[in-house]
Amino acid sequence: MDNSTRGWLNGGIGVAIFAGSLPATRVAVTGFSPVFLTCARASIAAALAIALLMLLRQPRPERRQLASLAVVALGVVIGFPLLTALALQHVTSAHSTVFVGILPLCTAVFGVLRGGERPRPGFWACSLLGSALVIGYAAMGGLQASATGDLLMLAAVLVCGLGYAEGARLSRQLGGWQVISWALDLALPLMLPIAWLSRPDSFAPVPAAAWLGLAYVSLFSMLIGFIFWYRGLAQGGIAAVGQIQLLQPFLGLALAAGLLHEPVSATMLWVMAGAVACVAGARRFAR
Repeated sequence: MDNSTRGWLNGGIGVAIFAGSLPATRVAVTGFSPVFLTCARASIAAALAIALLMLLRQPRPERRQLASLAVVALGVVIGFPLLTALALQHVTSAHSTVFVGILPLCTAVFGVLRGGERPRPGFWACSLLGSALVIGYAAMGGLQASATGDLLMLAAVLVCGLGYAEGARLSRQLGGWQVISWALDLALPLMLPIAWLSRPDSFAPVPAAAWLGLAYVSLFSMLIGFIFWYRGLAQGGIAAVGQIQLLQPFLGLALAAGLLHEPVSATMLWVMAGAVACVAGARRFAR
Protein backbone atom coordinates (compact mmCIF):
# COMPACT_ATOMS: atom_id res chain seq x y z
CA MET A 1 0.00 0.00 0.00
CA ASP A 2 1.54 3.33 -1.08
CA ASN A 3 1.65 6.45 1.05
CA SER A 4 -1.21 8.15 -0.80
CA THR A 5 -3.55 5.19 -0.28
CA ARG A 6 -2.66 5.08 3.41
CA GLY A 7 -3.47 8.78 3.58
CA TRP A 8 -6.95 8.26 2.13
CA LEU A 9 -7.58 5.31 4.45
CA ASN A 10 -6.52 7.23 7.55
CA GLY A 11 -8.45 10.29 6.41
CA GLY A 12 -11.58 8.19 5.89
CA ILE A 13 -11.36 6.78 9.41
CA GLY A 14 -10.94 10.30 10.78
CA VAL A 15 -13.98 11.59 8.90
CA ALA A 16 -16.09 8.64 10.06
CA ILE A 17 -15.20 9.55 13.65
CA PHE A 18 -15.84 13.26 13.10
CA ALA A 19 -19.26 12.49 11.60
CA GLY A 20 -20.60 11.92 15.09
CA SER A 21 -19.36 15.26 16.39
CA LEU A 22 -22.31 17.50 15.53
CA PRO A 23 -25.02 15.05 16.66
CA ALA A 24 -23.05 14.37 19.86
CA THR A 25 -22.61 18.11 20.43
CA ARG A 26 -26.31 18.67 19.79
CA VAL A 27 -27.11 16.10 22.49
CA ALA A 28 -24.46 17.40 24.90
CA VAL A 29 -25.70 21.01 24.88
CA THR A 30 -29.03 19.79 26.29
CA GLY A 31 -27.23 19.35 29.60
CA PHE A 32 -24.15 21.58 29.42
CA SER A 33 -23.49 25.16 28.37
CA PRO A 34 -21.49 25.62 25.13
CA VAL A 35 -18.58 27.19 27.03
CA PHE A 36 -18.37 24.39 29.59
CA LEU A 37 -18.72 21.74 26.89
CA THR A 38 -15.92 23.25 24.80
CA CYS A 39 -13.53 23.62 27.72
CA ALA A 40 -14.39 20.30 29.36
CA ARG A 41 -13.91 18.27 26.18
CA ALA A 42 -10.55 19.92 25.55
CA SER A 43 -9.43 19.41 29.17
CA ILE A 44 -10.39 15.73 29.20
CA ALA A 45 -8.69 15.12 25.87
CA ALA A 46 -5.62 17.07 27.03
CA ALA A 47 -5.25 14.88 30.11
CA LEU A 48 -5.21 11.79 27.90
CA ALA A 49 -2.86 13.43 25.39
CA ILE A 50 -0.37 14.45 28.09
CA ALA A 51 -0.37 10.90 29.44
CA LEU A 52 0.44 9.60 25.93
CA LEU A 53 3.21 12.15 25.41
CA MET A 54 4.82 11.24 28.74
CA LEU A 55 4.35 7.50 28.35
CA LEU A 56 5.93 7.47 24.89
CA ARG A 57 8.56 10.07 25.89
CA GLN A 58 7.93 12.45 23.01
CA PRO A 59 10.36 15.36 22.58
CA ARG A 60 9.01 18.85 23.11
CA PRO A 61 8.20 20.90 19.99
CA GLU A 62 10.78 23.41 18.84
CA ARG A 63 10.16 27.08 19.53
CA ARG A 64 9.57 27.78 15.83
CA GLN A 65 6.70 25.27 15.86
CA LEU A 66 4.79 26.90 18.72
CA ALA A 67 3.07 29.48 16.52
CA SER A 68 1.69 26.73 14.27
CA LEU A 69 0.55 24.74 17.30
CA ALA A 70 -1.23 27.85 18.58
CA VAL A 71 -3.08 28.13 15.26
CA VAL A 72 -4.13 24.47 15.56
CA ALA A 73 -5.27 25.01 19.14
CA LEU A 74 -7.25 28.14 18.29
CA GLY A 75 -8.81 26.48 15.23
CA VAL A 76 -9.75 22.94 16.23
CA VAL A 77 -9.40 22.81 20.04
CA ILE A 78 -11.13 26.10 20.87
CA GLY A 79 -12.69 27.75 17.81
CA PHE A 80 -14.61 25.01 16.01
CA PRO A 81 -16.00 23.25 19.13
CA LEU A 82 -17.09 26.51 20.77
CA LEU A 83 -18.58 28.09 17.65
CA THR A 84 -20.50 24.95 16.66
CA ALA A 85 -21.80 24.45 20.21
CA LEU A 86 -23.06 28.05 20.19
CA ALA A 87 -24.52 27.66 16.69
CA LEU A 88 -26.37 24.45 17.58
CA GLN A 89 -28.39 26.41 20.12
CA HIS A 90 -29.89 28.28 17.14
CA VAL A 91 -29.93 25.67 14.35
CA THR A 92 -30.47 21.93 14.05
CA SER A 93 -27.68 19.44 13.35
CA ALA A 94 -29.25 18.88 9.90
CA HIS A 95 -29.09 22.63 9.17
CA SER A 96 -25.41 22.73 10.07
CA THR A 97 -24.60 20.32 7.23
CA VAL A 98 -24.89 23.18 4.74
CA PHE A 99 -21.75 24.66 6.29
CA VAL A 100 -19.92 21.37 6.82
CA GLY A 101 -20.43 20.92 3.08
CA ILE A 102 -18.01 23.78 2.32
CA LEU A 103 -15.38 22.59 4.82
CA PRO A 104 -13.52 20.43 2.22
CA LEU A 105 -13.24 23.41 -0.10
CA CYS A 106 -12.11 25.63 2.78
CA THR A 107 -9.50 23.06 3.81
CA ALA A 108 -8.22 22.85 0.22
CA VAL A 109 -7.86 26.64 0.00
CA PHE A 110 -5.85 26.75 3.21
CA GLY A 111 -3.86 23.75 1.95
CA VAL A 112 -2.79 25.92 -0.97
CA LEU A 113 -2.10 28.98 1.19
CA ARG A 114 -0.35 27.22 4.08
CA GLY A 115 0.81 23.89 2.63
CA GLY A 116 2.01 25.11 -0.75
CA GLU A 117 -0.08 22.52 -2.62
CA ARG A 118 -1.12 23.12 -6.24
CA PRO A 119 -3.98 20.82 -7.33
CA ARG A 120 -4.94 20.70 -11.01
CA PRO A 121 -8.01 22.59 -12.33
CA GLY A 122 -10.02 19.36 -12.47
CA PHE A 123 -9.61 19.03 -8.72
CA TRP A 124 -11.24 22.39 -8.08
CA ALA A 125 -14.12 21.49 -10.40
CA CYS A 126 -14.77 18.28 -8.43
CA SER A 127 -14.44 20.09 -5.11
CA LEU A 128 -16.87 22.85 -6.13
CA LEU A 129 -19.36 20.34 -7.55
CA GLY A 130 -19.20 18.21 -4.40
CA SER A 131 -19.72 21.23 -2.17
CA ALA A 132 -22.64 22.36 -4.35
CA LEU A 133 -24.25 18.91 -4.06
CA VAL A 134 -24.05 18.95 -0.27
CA ILE A 135 -25.25 22.54 0.02
CA GLY A 136 -28.04 21.92 -2.48
CA TYR A 137 -29.22 18.87 -0.59
CA ALA A 138 -29.30 20.81 2.68
CA ALA A 139 -31.24 23.63 0.97
CA MET A 140 -33.80 21.14 -0.37
CA GLY A 141 -34.72 20.31 3.20
CA GLY A 142 -36.11 23.82 3.65
CA LEU A 143 -33.56 25.76 5.67
CA GLN A 144 -34.95 27.96 8.39
CA ALA A 145 -32.64 30.93 8.52
CA SER A 146 -30.98 32.00 11.74
CA ALA A 147 -28.52 34.80 11.14
CA THR A 148 -26.74 34.15 14.43
CA GLY A 149 -26.48 30.41 13.89
CA ASP A 150 -25.36 30.81 10.27
CA LEU A 151 -22.63 33.34 11.11
CA LEU A 152 -21.36 31.13 13.92
CA MET A 153 -21.23 28.07 11.64
CA LEU A 154 -19.46 30.04 8.91
CA ALA A 155 -16.83 31.24 11.38
CA ALA A 156 -16.49 27.67 12.69
CA VAL A 157 -15.81 26.31 9.20
CA LEU A 158 -13.19 28.97 8.46
CA VAL A 159 -11.18 28.43 11.63
CA CYS A 160 -11.53 24.65 11.28
CA GLY A 161 -10.21 24.65 7.70
CA LEU A 162 -7.21 26.69 8.82
CA GLY A 163 -6.62 24.41 11.81
CA TYR A 164 -6.81 21.31 9.60
CA ALA A 165 -4.34 22.67 7.04
CA GLU A 166 -1.90 24.01 9.65
CA GLY A 167 -2.03 20.79 11.66
CA ALA A 168 -1.46 18.65 8.58
CA ARG A 169 1.54 20.77 7.57
CA LEU A 170 3.00 20.43 11.06
CA SER A 171 2.27 16.69 11.13
CA ARG A 172 4.96 16.18 8.52
CA GLN A 173 7.45 17.35 11.14
CA LEU A 174 6.00 16.14 14.45
CA GLY A 175 3.62 13.31 13.53
CA GLY A 176 -0.18 13.32 13.45
CA TRP A 177 -1.07 12.36 17.02
CA GLN A 178 1.74 14.46 18.44
CA VAL A 179 0.35 17.62 16.80
CA ILE A 180 -3.11 17.36 18.31
CA SER A 181 -1.63 16.25 21.64
CA TRP A 182 0.70 19.23 21.90
CA ALA A 183 -2.08 21.59 20.74
CA LEU A 184 -4.34 20.27 23.52
CA ASP A 185 -1.47 20.64 25.98
CA LEU A 186 -0.93 24.24 24.86
CA ALA A 187 -4.62 25.08 25.33
CA LEU A 188 -5.03 23.35 28.71
CA PRO A 189 -3.93 26.28 30.97
CA LEU A 190 -6.78 28.32 29.46
CA MET A 191 -9.43 25.62 29.06
CA LEU A 192 -9.24 23.96 32.47
CA PRO A 193 -9.91 27.10 34.59
CA ILE A 194 -12.77 28.15 32.30
CA ALA A 195 -14.27 24.66 32.52
CA TRP A 196 -14.18 24.91 36.31
CA LEU A 197 -15.72 28.39 36.38
CA SER A 198 -18.46 27.54 33.85
CA ARG A 199 -19.43 24.17 35.36
CA PRO A 200 -23.13 23.63 36.14
CA ASP A 201 -24.33 24.45 39.64
CA SER A 202 -25.35 20.82 39.94
CA PHE A 203 -24.58 17.83 37.72
CA ALA A 204 -27.59 15.90 39.04
CA PRO A 205 -30.10 17.22 36.44
CA VAL A 206 -27.74 16.50 33.52
CA PRO A 207 -29.29 13.69 31.43
CA ALA A 208 -27.33 10.55 30.60
CA ALA A 209 -27.43 11.42 26.89
CA ALA A 210 -25.57 14.68 27.55
CA TRP A 211 -22.84 12.76 29.42
CA LEU A 212 -22.51 10.36 26.50
CA GLY A 213 -22.25 13.32 24.12
CA LEU A 214 -19.51 14.84 26.26
CA ALA A 215 -17.65 11.53 26.37
CA TYR A 216 -17.80 11.16 22.59
CA VAL A 217 -16.61 14.64 21.72
CA SER A 218 -13.85 14.46 24.36
CA LEU A 219 -12.40 11.10 23.43
CA PHE A 220 -13.21 10.64 19.75
CA SER A 221 -13.86 14.08 18.25
CA MET A 222 -11.09 15.86 20.14
CA LEU A 223 -8.33 13.24 20.16
CA ILE A 224 -8.72 9.88 18.40
CA GLY A 225 -10.26 11.32 15.24
CA PHE A 226 -7.37 13.77 14.83
CA ILE A 227 -4.78 11.01 15.16
CA PHE A 228 -6.11 9.48 11.94
CA TRP A 229 -7.09 12.74 10.28
CA TYR A 230 -3.79 14.60 10.54
CA ARG A 231 -1.86 11.50 9.56
CA GLY A 232 -4.08 11.09 6.51
CA LEU A 233 -3.73 14.74 5.44
CA ALA A 234 0.04 14.59 5.81
CA GLN A 235 0.31 11.34 3.85
CA GLY A 236 -2.15 11.96 1.03
CA GLY A 237 -2.15 15.75 0.71
CA ILE A 238 -4.23 18.40 2.50
CA ALA A 239 -6.36 19.43 -0.47
CA ALA A 240 -6.92 15.90 -1.81
CA VAL A 241 -7.67 13.96 1.38
CA GLY A 242 -9.65 16.91 2.70
CA GLN A 243 -12.31 16.14 0.08
CA ILE A 244 -13.34 13.05 2.03
CA GLN A 245 -15.12 15.53 4.29
CA LEU A 246 -17.79 15.74 1.59
CA LEU A 247 -19.07 12.45 3.01
CA GLN A 248 -19.15 13.69 6.60
CA PRO A 249 -22.57 15.42 6.40
CA PHE A 250 -24.22 12.23 5.15
CA LEU A 251 -22.58 10.09 7.79
CA GLY A 252 -23.59 12.69 10.36
CA LEU A 253 -27.18 12.71 9.15
CA ALA A 254 -27.27 8.92 9.32
CA LEU A 255 -26.12 9.12 12.94
CA ALA A 256 -28.57 11.92 13.62
CA ALA A 257 -31.34 9.70 12.26
CA GLY A 258 -30.49 7.08 14.85
CA LEU A 259 -29.80 9.42 17.75
CA LEU A 260 -32.15 12.32 17.07
CA HIS A 261 -34.74 10.47 14.93
CA GLU A 262 -34.20 12.67 11.88
CA PRO A 263 -35.44 11.03 8.63
CA VAL A 264 -33.10 9.60 5.97
CA SER A 265 -34.48 9.92 2.43
CA ALA A 266 -33.67 8.24 -0.87
CA THR A 267 -32.56 11.65 -2.15
CA MET A 268 -29.85 11.72 0.48
CA LEU A 269 -28.50 8.42 -0.80
CA TRP A 270 -28.39 9.69 -4.38
CA VAL A 271 -26.65 12.91 -3.38
CA MET A 272 -24.20 10.93 -1.30
CA ALA A 273 -23.41 8.80 -4.37
CA GLY A 274 -22.68 12.01 -6.27
CA ALA A 275 -20.43 13.21 -3.45
CA VAL A 276 -18.53 9.90 -3.58
CA ALA A 277 -17.97 10.43 -7.32
CA CYS A 278 -16.67 13.95 -6.65
CA VAL A 279 -14.27 12.63 -4.00
CA ALA A 280 -12.98 10.03 -6.47
CA GLY A 281 -12.54 12.71 -9.12
CA ALA A 282 -10.76 15.02 -6.69
CA ARG A 283 -8.35 12.23 -5.80
CA ARG A 284 -7.56 11.62 -9.46
CA PHE A 285 -6.89 15.25 -10.32
CA ALA A 286 -4.99 15.98 -7.11
CA ARG A 287 -2.19 13.60 -8.03
